[in-house]
Amino acid sequence: MGKLFGTDGIRGITWDYPFTPDFIRKIGYAASLVLPKYKKKGHGKPVVLIGMDSRASGRLIRKYLVEGLGASKFKVVDLGIIPTPAVSYLVKRENADFGIVISASHNPPEFNGIKFFSNDGLKLNEAIEGKIERLLLGKKPLKFRPSHPGLHKKDFTRDYEAFLKSTLPPGFTLKGVKILLDCANGAAYKTAPRIFRDLGAKVKVIGDKPNGKNINMGCGALHTEKMAAAAAKWGAFCGISLDGDADRCMFADEKGVQLDGDDVIALAAPYMKQRGRLTNSGVSLTFMSNYGLIKYLQGQGISVAQVPVGDKNVTDAMVDGDLKLGGETSGHIIFREFAPTGDGILTALQTLAAVRDMGKPFSWFRRHWNRYPQVLEKVKVLHKPAFRDVAGFSEKLSKLEGGLKGNGRIFIRYSGTEPLLRLLVEGQSKAEIKAIADELLAHYRKHSGALAAK
Repeated sequence: MGKLFGTDGIRGITWDYPFTPDFIRKIGYAASLVLPKYKKKGHGKPVVLIGMDSRASGRLIRKYLVEGLGASKFKVVDLGIIPTPAVSYLVKRENADFGIVISASHNPPEFNGIKFFSNDGLKLNEAIEGKIERLLLGKKPLKFRPSHPGLHKKDFTRDYEAFLKSTLPPGFTLKGVKILLDCANGAAYKTAPRIFRDLGAKVKVIGDKPNGKNINMGCGALHTEKMAAAAAKWGAFCGISLDGDADRCMFADEKGVQLDGDDVIALAAPYMKQRGRLTNSGVSLTFMSNYGLIKYLQGQGISVAQVPVGDKNVTDAMVDGDLKLGGETSGHIIFREFAPTGDGILTALQTLAAVRDMGKPFSWFRRHWNRYPQVLEKVKVLHKPAFRDVAGFSEKLSKLEGGLKGNGRIFIRYSGTEPLLRLLVEGQSKAEIKAIADELLAHYRKHSGALAAK
C-alpha cells in the first residue's frame, strides 16, 4: 500500500494533509499527467468526469481538483451529487479519460476522499497509483500554474437509473412490495427511491435529507438499527441501507434482523450457479468473510478465492479467475456480469430479483447456512507499526491461532482508510474466541506504542 492511496483512494480529515487546498490541486495535476495515457485511442480534448457525495466539503475539494486539472487543459464534466458506481458506469460509456469521485464512502462527515476510475470504469491498480504518488511525493516538486477551465454540468442520473433497471429480468416488477429504504443522507438520496418506485414498490425512505453534515450519521450501511426496526414495524418485505456513496448495501428481513454481505453471497451464489450464471462455479471473497460461509459454499460445489480487504482486490481476483460474483461482509458486492465495481443499488435489485424468483421470505436466507461466532474489535492507533516489529506479537498470534486447531481463524490488519487496528477472531466457541481477542489486544496495547490517547 502506498503512502497516500489506501484500500479505496486517498482519504483523510478535510483540510488536514493531504486534504489541504494546495495538495488537492497537486493531486488533480498529477492525475492529469498519468491517467490520460490509459485512455483508448481517440481524438479531441481530454475529458474527466467528476461526481461527489453530499458532504459539505465536496464543492471546495472539487474546485481545487479542477484547478489542478485545468493546468493540463482538461474538459471537466461535473456530474453533481451522484453514486460512486454511477461514475464507474458513465466514464466507460462516455469514453472519458478517467473519472473522479469526491467521497469518503461510509466514513463520518469530517472525512473526505478522492477516488479515481480508469477509462474502463475500474479502480486504479497499485502500479498506476504508484505513478501518481511518485509525482506527488518525489524530491522534484510539481510545477504548474493552477487554472479553472470551468465546469460542464451534465445530469446523467436518468441514464444510470435506466442502466440499473436494464439488468433485471424482462417484466420484473416490485408492484405492491413494501421496502424500507435508508439512503444514509448520501449520494443516492434521490436516485434510489426513484428506481424502486419506478419498479412499482411501495417505498418508505429514511436518511434522505442530506445537509452536508449528516452523511452516515446514525444511518446507512454501518448503522442499520433504525432501518431494521422501521422495516419490521411497517411490515416491509425487507429493509435496505446504502452507505454514503451507495457502493454498498445491507438488508434487514421482514422481522427486522440484519443480513450482511455474507448473507447476500450465500443467497446469490447458489442461485446463479443453478441458472448457469456463476462462471467457473466460484466466487471471490475477502478474508473477513465468515468461515461458515466458506464451508457452506464449498458444500454447494462453489469454490472460494479469498483476498485481502478491499473491493478492488475482490475485482482483481474475479478478473483473474473469470468469476461473476464477489464481495465483502461489509456489503460491497460485485455482480461482474453487469458492472466492474461494487454498486449498492444494483446489489439490492439483483438480490430482490433472486428472492422474488425463489418465492421465499428474506428471513429464510439468514437461516439456511450456519454462521460461525465472531469477535470483531477495532482500536484507534497513532501509527501503524508492522506486526513483526511489535515485540513477541507474531509468536503470540501463532500460538493462539494454533489453539483453534483448524476450527477457526484470526485475522488482524490496519484499516486502509482510517487510523484503526481491526481484529477478527472466529471459532466454534464464543467464550474461547473472546478470550483470544482479549489476550491478543492486551499484548498489542502493551508492546506496540501505537495507541491513540483516550
